[in-house]
Amino acid sequence: MFSRFLSTGRRDFSSLSEAEILALAISSEEDDSRIYKAYADGLRDDFPASAAVFDAMAEEENGHRQQLIALFQDRFGDSIPLIRREHVRGYYTRKPDWLVRPLGLEKVRAMAEQMEDQAARFYEEAAKRTSDAATRKLLGDLAMAERGHESRAEALSESLTPTDVRAEEDKTAHRQFILTYVQPGLAGLMDGSVSTLAPIFAAAFATQDTWQTFLVGLSASVGAGISMGFTEAAHDDGVLSGRGSPLKRGLSSGIMTTVGGLGHALPYLIPDFWTATSLAAAVVFIELWAIAWIQNRYMDTPFWRAALQVVLGGSLVFAAGVLIGNA
Repeated sequence: MFSRFLSTGRRDFSSLSEAEILALAISSEEDDSRIYKAYADGLRDDFPASAAVFDAMAEEENGHRQQLIALFQDRFGDSIPLIRREHVRGYYTRKPDWLVRPLGLEKVRAMAEQMEDQAARFYEEAAKRTSDAATRKLLGDLAMAERGHESRAEALSESLTPTDVRAEEDKTAHRQFILTYVQPGLAGLMDGSVSTLAPIFAAAFATQDTWQTFLVGLSASVGAGISMGFTEAAHDDGVLSGRGSPLKRGLSSGIMTTVGGLGHALPYLIPDFWTATSLAAAVVFIELWAIAWIQNRYMDTPFWRAALQVVLGGSLVFAAGVLIGNA
């Protein structure tokens, strides 16, 4: 009764018969074929050459599944046990493509490499756990087949995605990253860092109360983050512009806007006014230079031009806040 209470509903691999091991291999190959096909479909619009690689890999997996079925029929007959990965304790798992979307190019390449490596290691370990010569040979052949898949994948990648094509696809993926994450995030960081300078420092010099200043900064930062996030998500659905998911762009913009404002609001948790203000001013300087670096790194804006624009604009807003606060 106690063992039944602790049961997870999974079998130990060591308890599987030769027929069950082969059935597990069949179902695994079928799943991998379907996953590769889904990867191909997800990449087809933006990365057609890489999609062709995964189409070919899906066909490879399907061919091995058919060979495994033929081997099973020769040894055990036509009735294949229903056993899948989730039925075996400790067996490697696969996430369906809809759980890992969006299908970034580098992500699926890395996942495909991991899939082949996991399958090969499984068969190699399985071969060590059997004393039956025929089963050991079968599992060893399967391990070699999976290692061959890795070589086949590399060969397909080289033939279907030559250097110039892969470079173009990588460029497209990088551009999509910038449009979906970097641009909205940078706009949010600039808005949060610059637009909140005036109200925060105006409140600081008008009240010289660090807690009240912090509350003003917190409300300004969160309010600006919500506003920027909703604006970014609502004004463009990404279908025609190709800028990607509005939810992701909205989150990038909203979060970075809030972070930009909180950076120089948090120092006002320090009770001493001049200490808090000095630290907040230093944080503003770091924020502005970070914005200039991002513009230079991802937008190809000359660093000193970006720095001049950002620092000049931030300085003017900072001065306005100080003047208004001392009025």
